[in-house]
Formats: sequence, C-alpha cells, structure tokens
Amino acid sequence: MKVLQVNCVYKKGSTGKITYDLHQGLQAKGIESVVCYGRGELIKEPGVYKTCPEWYSKLNNAWSRITGIMYGGCFFSTNRLISIIKKEQPDIVHLQCINGYFVNIYRLVNWLKKHHQKTVLTLHAEFMYTGGCGYSIDCNQWSTRTGCGHSTHCPRWRAETKSLFFDRTATMWRRMKDAFDGFDDLIVTSVSPWLMERAKQSPILADKDHCVVLNGLDTEVFHPYDTAALREKLGLTGKKIVFHATPAFSMSPDHIKGGHFIIDLARRMPEVTFLVAGPVVGEMKAPDNVILLGRVSDQKTLAQYYSMADVTVLTSKRETFSMVTAESLCCGTPVVGFRAGGPEHISVSEHSRFVDYGDLDNLTLCIEQFIHREKDQCLPELAVAKYSSETMVNGYLKCYKYLRHLVTSRSTRGVLK
Repeated sequence: MKVLQVNCVYKKGSTGKITYDLHQGLQAKGIESVVCYGRGELIKEPGVYKTCPEWYSKLNNAWSRITGIMYGGCFFSTNRLISIIKKEQPDIVHLQCINGYFVNIYRLVNWLKKHHQKTVLTLHAEFMYTGGCGYSIDCNQWSTRTGCGHSTHCPRWRAETKSLFFDRTATMWRRMKDAFDGFDDLIVTSVSPWLMERAKQSPILADKDHCVVLNGLDTEVFHPYDTAALREKLGLTGKKIVFHATPAFSMSPDHIKGGHFIIDLARRMPEVTFLVAGPVVGEMKAPDNVILLGRVSDQKTLAQYYSMADVTVLTSKRETFSMVTAESLCCGTPVVGFRAGGPEHISVSEHSRFVDYGDLDNLTLCIEQFIHREKDQCLPELAVAKYSSETMVNGYLKCYKYLRHLVTSRSTRGVLK
C-alpha cells in the first residue's frame, strides 16, 4: 500500500508535526509513504515534495483578498500537486490541513473525485465543511440547506476571508459543496468527536463516511520530567505554578485564544505563578506573578514546563482538538479551561475540568482544586495510550484498509466503526 499525504506544512506547526509523525509511523510499518506540502522551507527528503514557491503562495493570498475567494487560484501549484499524484499513483490520498494558499481546493477535490481516487480527508479546522470559516464560533449558516451568505451576509466575512471588497462566502460554500457532491471514495476523519458531529450537520459532508482519529504526539518527548533544577533556575522552588501555552498571547478581548483571561486570573491569584509560553501580540502589561516565556520552540523544553506546572489552563473560545490538552496530560499535569468544543471531548475526564466560556469564578475554583492536589502517577500512562503517535497511525490504517475494500452501497455507509 502507498499513502500520499497533502498538508500545508511539514515538520512544523501542529499539523506539520502530525503529518511527519504519520509519515514516519507508516514507513516503520513497511508502508510506502509520500508527503506533499506547500508552505515553509524546502526540505530535501526521499518521498517529500514541496509543491508551491513562497512567492507564489503570497501572490495567491493577495489575489484572494481582491476576489474574496480563499480556496481557489493556485493554478500552477495545483498542477504540480496533481502531477505528483499521477506520478506516484498512491492507493490512498490523505488530505490533512490544506489551506494556506498553496492549492486550489475545489479543483483538487474535483480531480480526486473524477479519477475515483480513494481519499481520506482529515478535519483539523472547520473550513472544509463551512466552506469558508476556520472557526465558525456561534454562527451556523453553513449548516443550513442553502449555506453561507444566502439568507444574510456573513457577519464575519472580512475577519475570516480577509477580503478587501466582497462577501463571497456564498460562492465559496457552493463551490465546496459542488466539489464534494458525488465523491463516494472518501472517508472524513475528525480529530475530535465534537468536530465529527459538526461535520455531519453540514450539507457539504453530511452524506460521507465519518470517524474520529485523535491527533497523536511524540510520547518519547512528552512525558513527565524531573524539574527541580528548572524550578530552582527560575526561582520557583516551592511555588504553585499555572502553565498556559498558546500560539499567540494577546490582551485583546476579541482574540480567540483568550489571553486576557490569564491576566485576570493572575490578578485574582497573586500567590500563584503563571507561566505563559507563546509569542506576545501587541502591547502587554502583565502582573508581577506572570512570567512571559515567549515562543518555546524546543519540544523537550516545552514538555519540561508542562511537567513543572501544577495545572495547565486553556482559555480559548474554540478548539477543534487542543494539542495543549494532550501534551499536558502526557506530561502528568491536569488541565482546566473553558468549554471550547474539542478539548472537553478528547481529554482524560478524571484529570480535567471545563467550565462555561468566560466563567472566571468557576475556572478559578477549578485551578485552586488542582494546584492543591497531588498529581496522579497513573495519568501519563492513561494519556499515552490515548494520544500516542502509534495510536494515531493505527487509527488511520483502519481507515485506509476500509477504503481499499469500500462497499459503495449508500445503505451500508455512515459512521465507520
């Protein structure tokens, strides 16, 4: 069997690491694996192709802002990707996260459908079933029969599409639906049960096979560490520590990752030290008990911070999975946060608590309960069994094998068991 993955990035970012781990895991099992990616530096490895020059993706980004269509364009880079698929002739094409202005999604899906190419589509965000928004938040226009932008204009079209002039969300929704209509050689995998249930509500993907495969991570890196030396280095010996990891730390109340809540929590709990891993966006005036670590690129260092903390806090408004949850639990540290979609459905329930979004009183109470509780030594073992790369690879192998023996009768299709 040969599998060809397509992802925006490779080896970096959450989906880039997932793509890399799956690539390595398949090869370890003797399965031929190929990766095509569009963005980032050129990586010279056997079976790995970069399909789009950076200048070309930036050009298509600019063009999308003029036209209002995010997932079109990319004529030459889409040609290159299709030519690689033709050359490699994989048994399975696995589409990971394919936004990022490196491929024309409508054209690629139509080509795969026309050529009866068995395909796995993994949902890491919502745009493949909303037709536009990566996070639809509280809007459900995408789930109606006519889709986005028909009954009313999209309330967030500028923020989501970055379009300068036009609300083209209705056009994007229709193009995405047309691309997937009649695509029967397809399994849709979601990274959380919450995301799968959302995808099944969308007219774009409702009639497809659906299953859940949780994201995997490198448990050789994410496991409990002895952090006495790190505590001493930071002057935190004997201190209670709350950890917050984020791709962007912002004080803006509108920021989806909710960094301003961390500042509010720190002011409520002056005796607790808050460590924040992530680049600061905009101006930041943090209390004295907040230590801003900046971007932590080294994964082992990140795992040590998780291990050192008494609890990890999530303040996002929406998460389709939450690698922070999986990484923290694998390091033996419980998680608390707001109900954001994915996290509360993929966590180890006895070692996590989630409250309504914005409910700082209950979130503070949850933090206080966990920081005064001894860590459960059994937690890492439970988490590793759930979030290891090996578990993820086996989940996708099940999907690949199902696709290779696909029965096309519509009456037998639905949710893959």
